[in-house]
Amino acid sequence: MVAVPDGPGAGRTPEVAGTTAGRPLLSLALASMLEDVRAHSGAVYLLRHSEPVLEMAVMAGMPRAFAAPWERVGLHAPIPVADAVRERRLVWVSGEEEMARRYPRISVVLPYPFALAALPVATADTVFGAVFVTWPGARPPELSAPERERLTAGCERLALQLARAAEEDLTLLPEADLLAAPVSGVAGTLGTVEAARMVARLPYGLVSLDLHGRVGFVNAAAAELLGRPAAELLGTLPWVSVPWLNDPVYEDRYRAALISQQVASFVALRPPGEWLSFRLYPSRTGLSVRITRARAVAEITRETPQPGPGPSRLVTISQVLSLAGALTEAVGVHDVVQLVADEVAPAVGSQALVILGSQGGRLHVLGHRGYTDPHVVERFDGLPLTERTPGTHVLNSGVPGFFETQEQLERLYPSRQRTPDGYAAWAFLPLIASGRPVGTCVLAYAEPRAFAADERAVLTSLGGLIAQALERALLYDAKHRLAQGLQESLLPHSLARLPGIEAAARYLPATQGMEIGGDFYDLVPTGPLAAAVIGDVQGHNVTAAALMGQIRTGVRAYTTVGQPPEEVMSSTNRLLIDLGSELFASCLYLRLDPARGRAVMARAGHPPPLLRRPDGRVRVLDLAGGPLLGIDASATYPTTEVSLTPGSVLALYTDGLVESPGVDIEDSLVDLGALLGEVGGRPLEELADELLRHSAAAHERMDDVAVLLLRAHDGG
Repeated sequence: MVAVPDGPGAGRTPEVAGTTAGRPLLSLALASMLEDVRAHSGAVYLLRHSEPVLEMAVMAGMPRAFAAPWERVGLHAPIPVADAVRERRLVWVSGEEEMARRYPRISVVLPYPFALAALPVATADTVFGAVFVTWPGARPPELSAPERERLTAGCERLALQLARAAEEDLTLLPEADLLAAPVSGVAGTLGTVEAARMVARLPYGLVSLDLHGRVGFVNAAAAELLGRPAAELLGTLPWVSVPWLNDPVYEDRYRAALISQQVASFVALRPPGEWLSFRLYPSRTGLSVRITRARAVAEITRETPQPGPGPSRLVTISQVLSLAGALTEAVGVHDVVQLVADEVAPAVGSQALVILGSQGGRLHVLGHRGYTDPHVVERFDGLPLTERTPGTHVLNSGVPGFFETQEQLERLYPSRQRTPDGYAAWAFLPLIASGRPVGTCVLAYAEPRAFAADERAVLTSLGGLIAQALERALLYDAKHRLAQGLQESLLPHSLARLPGIEAAARYLPATQGMEIGGDFYDLVPTGPLAAAVIGDVQGHNVTAAALMGQIRTGVRAYTTVGQPPEEVMSSTNRLLIDLGSELFASCLYLRLDPARGRAVMARAGHPPPLLRRPDGRVRVLDLAGGPLLGIDASATYPTTEVSLTPGSVLALYTDGLVESPGVDIEDSLVDLGALLGEVGGRPLEELADELLRHSAAAHERMDDVAVLLLRAHDGG
C-alpha cells in the first residue's frame, strides 16, 4: 500500500494526502475524470492502512464542507463510496428521488437534485480507495456506456499509479483540493474597465461568489443594499460578514445552487423593515448573485424564513443531521453499538469505542469495537458506580471527560489506568436520555489529540443522540426478552410421540419488528388416535403470543374431552370471541387415525396443507372450511377426510412460509410443492430444515413461520 499520513487531523483539512514526486497525482486523476464525463464535482478517498475507513484525500468542484459528514467513513457505512469498495463495482444514483430511497442519510443533508457515480480504485488484488463524481440534476437519468467506460478506465489508471507508488515506497504528500481560484478584482485586460463601469451603472446589486462562497466582486448598488462598504465584503462569506444573512436557510440556497447547478433564490429582511430579493446563478467556477428590492412585501413575508439568532456552521449541522439519521435506524443495543462503530467513530476520527450501561449500581459493557484484547474492555464490566474511574465519574456527574494524552488520564485516574489499552486519547461522553443517565460512550484515539471547543461541542451533542438511541434500544431489548420468553414457554418444547406417526416441527420468528408473533403448533395424543393443530394469531406482540397460548390450551382441552374436529374448531372460535380480543386467528385441525390410514381435517381460514404420496406426487389439499376464528360466533367448520397411507407426508405451515414481498403466493406454493416432491423422502428433521431454507421467507421474514410435518408409517 502507498504510505498515507496518519494521526490526528489526517484527512480533515482541504489539503490531504496526494502529491507524489512533485506531481499532484490524485488531483490530476480526478480532474481528468471530471473532464471526461462532464461532471462538475467529485472526490478521491483513500483506504487507511490500519482500519477499515475511507478518508477523503482530495475534492474538486465543491467546498469540502459540503461533504463534511463523510470526511471519514467506515467501509460498512451505507453510502455510495463504501458500497463501491465493498462490492467492487460502480454505484449509480440517478437523482434526488433515488438518493432519498437508497441513501436517505445523504438525502437528509443534501436534499438537492444531483446525480452521483461512485467507483472503487483497485487493482486485481489491492483496494486503494474510491472515487465519486456528481452532475447537476438536469442530466439524463441513465449513465451512458461511454461514461461508464471512461470512469472505470480513469479509476483503473489511478489504481495502477498508486500501485507503482507503493512498489517504489513513495509517500503521498498533502495536496490541495481543486477549486476555482477566487476572483480578486475586476481589472486586468482590455474591456474589463468598461465592463466594470457598466456594472457600476446598473440599478441593482451584483455580487460574485467563488465556490467557497467568498465575495470576489461587489458593485456599488450591492454594497448599498447590503449596508456594508465593498472593501469590508471582499473575501468574506456573506452570511458571516452581513449579520442579517446569518441564517442556515440562506446558506442552504447557496449549496443548492452549486450542487444542482440550477438557479436558486430567496428573500431576506434587512432590518428594520426592508425586504431584499437574492437570485443566485451558478456555474462550475462560482456564482453570480443579483440583489434587488422586493416588490411584494406581503407576499414575500408568507414564504420567507426569519433570520436565526445564532451562527450556522455547516460542518456541525450536516454532521449531526447525518448521524442522527443513522441512529434512528438502530433497533436493539447491538444495532446502536454497530452504528456508532460504523458511522460515528469514523466521522470523528476515533479508532475504538466502548458503550457502557448501568444496572444494579454497577457498570456493564454493552458492546465494544476496535479492541483486539477483550480483557482490556472486561475491566469496565461490573465496576461499582461508587468507584473513581472516568466512566463512573462521567455517568454520575453527567459531565463529559476529554483526555488528550495517556499522561493526563493517568494523572487524574492513576488507579484504573495502569494497564494501557493501546490508545493515546479518549473522550468519555455521558449518555443522558429523558433526564437520566443510561450509560457512557468511550471513544478512543490512536494518537494524542487536542479536543478543540467546537469538537467537544459536537461530541457532546452526539452523546445526546446516542443516548436517545440507546434508551430506545434498551427498552426494545427488554420487551423482546420478555416476549421471547413468553413465546418459548407457550410453544411445546418437544413433540409428543404418536403411534404410527412421525413428526417434526420448526418455528422461525420474523426478522422485523418485535420478532414475536402468534404462530403455534401442537400434537395431542388421545389413545389410539391423535390430534395435530397449527395456527396463526394476527399480530406480532406480547398480546398475540398470549392469545396464542390461550387458543392452544383451549384446543388441547376440547380434544381431550373427545370433541370431533368440527366441534373443536367451533368451541375454540367461541372461546376467542368470549375472551373479547380484537385479534383473529387462522387454524388447521387434524384428527389422525394411523391404524386406518385416515385423517379428518377442519380449517378456519388457514393456508391449505400439502400431501406428498409415497410415489413422490404432491397435491394441495383443497379443504372445505370456515372463517377465521374470532369473527362469527355461529360459524361452522365442515370437515374433510383424507387418506394417509404409510410413507405419506403431510406438510402443515403458516402463511409466513409462502408469503414474501414481491413474490406471488401461488408461485411460492407451487415451488414449495415441487421441493416437497423432490426431497420429501429424506428424514423428517432434514426435510423440515430444507423447506425452511428454500422458502420465500428464508432471508427477510415479515411474518413468523411455523411448519409441522407428519409422516405416516407402519406399526401403528
